[in-house]
Amino acid sequence: MRILIHALNFAPELVGCGKTTGEMADWLAAQGHDVRAVTTPPFNPEWKVRPGFSPWRYSRQVSEIELNETRFGETQLGETQLGETQFREKKLGEKKLGQLTVFRCPVWVPLQPSAARRILHLASFALASLPVMLGQIGWRPDVVMVMEPTLFCVPAALLTGRACGAATWLHVLDFEADAGFELGLIKSDGLKRVVAWVEKKSMSAFDRVSTISEKMLARLSQKGLPPSRCLLFPNWVDTDAIFPLDRPSRFRAELGISPSDVVALYAGTMARKQGLDVLAEAVGQLAGRAGLRFVFCGEGPGKAALENLTRPLPGVDWIPLQPFERLNDLLNLADIHLLPQNADAADLVMPSKLTGMLASGRPIVATSRPDTQIAQVVEGRGLVVEPGDASAFAHAVERLAEDSGWRQALGRNARQYALAALEKNGVLSRCEQQLLVFDPGRRGQAVTTGAAGMDLNAPTYAAQIRGRLGERDASRK
Repeated sequence: MRILIHALNFAPELVGCGKTTGEMADWLAAQGHDVRAVTTPPFNPEWKVRPGFSPWRYSRQVSEIELNETRFGETQLGETQLGETQFREKKLGEKKLGQLTVFRCPVWVPLQPSAARRILHLASFALASLPVMLGQIGWRPDVVMVMEPTLFCVPAALLTGRACGAATWLHVLDFEADAGFELGLIKSDGLKRVVAWVEKKSMSAFDRVSTISEKMLARLSQKGLPPSRCLLFPNWVDTDAIFPLDRPSRFRAELGISPSDVVALYAGTMARKQGLDVLAEAVGQLAGRAGLRFVFCGEGPGKAALENLTRPLPGVDWIPLQPFERLNDLLNLADIHLLPQNADAADLVMPSKLTGMLASGRPIVATSRPDTQIAQVVEGRGLVVEPGDASAFAHAVERLAEDSGWRQALGRNARQYALAALEKNGVLSRCEQQLLVFDPGRRGQAVTTGAAGMDLNAPTYAAQIRGRLGERDASRK
């Protein structure tokens, strides 16, 4: 198939939407599809275009990608020597070549991303990428997929899709308009009504709309989208690349952390919706506690303020954003993962870093209301406290730091969940099955189950995941 992706963020960005979209495009090309991505030069989370890329020039890069030797076929559950249940893959025939073409378009990246500057930033990419998107009409893609953020790209994606008869697909990674309202970035009631109307009209024009959590899927229904057009397409994790190590992380030696010390790690984007003020206050309450170390790793507009508050404290280390090759070692540095979130961003986003935390087999301390998707995922795999309550957050970290057996039990549950619900090949294979509905040779054929035999409708899919975990627990007794 020919698949055209329109996305603000893309590889080689190491976090968030860029990492997710880049991995998806690469995986689809590795299945033999012809994939094109229209995107920006990498700038996230630093809000600075990386060396080797230009914010003002157009560029094009073509990569031939060898078809994977293995693809997600029949799913079998088998016990490894470590006692973890893993997916086994079914080998296919001879290799083919898929193609990934990346078009990078100019974008204005503000040094200080205020609300007004963010809008100009998004608009600059939408305008600069429009001629490139329209230029793909002659290529005649089968599917045009646009990633939210940003909705600014929707007109170009719809226009391109309609002009060449392609199916259109919107994948919502972040309800950016709703988040802007809830976080107070957009305060005008009149503007809110206009944006909400435009968003509803835009979304209803797509053949498919997918999003990454059950709660976010429910929000699509609240916006008036028919369930028949909506899909659950969760974030994933490569459980072969991210896994519990049988040795101490190399970062312990590099940072001079004793093997007996408990490490609480925050790794990822540092921005307003992450609730960094609560994190800073909680660290301040626990800093200097014997046997407890805090490590911060990440970038973003909130980094400077958080670093100023925490770096002078005892038992706190800061390290730069790490390359993917060191990600597993970084995540295994943690005895406890920290996941603060702003209360107003609940169920408007689903943190992509959560998948890696779960796959690393470490417990999580999160701030979220009990009825949110984050709380439901973390429950039984960590501790959840009310957003904004720094004392409760600190107390949860302290409780886990004092009980290694509890940490290990929660960590095992986290790893099992990642294997059952978030395994990369399984999630992306289900997505591919839905894309194949729009293959010209198969158009109109119904595809209701993915390669793992799971219903793609969110409630059923979620119930089957819970059933699998229950069956697995029963088999261990």
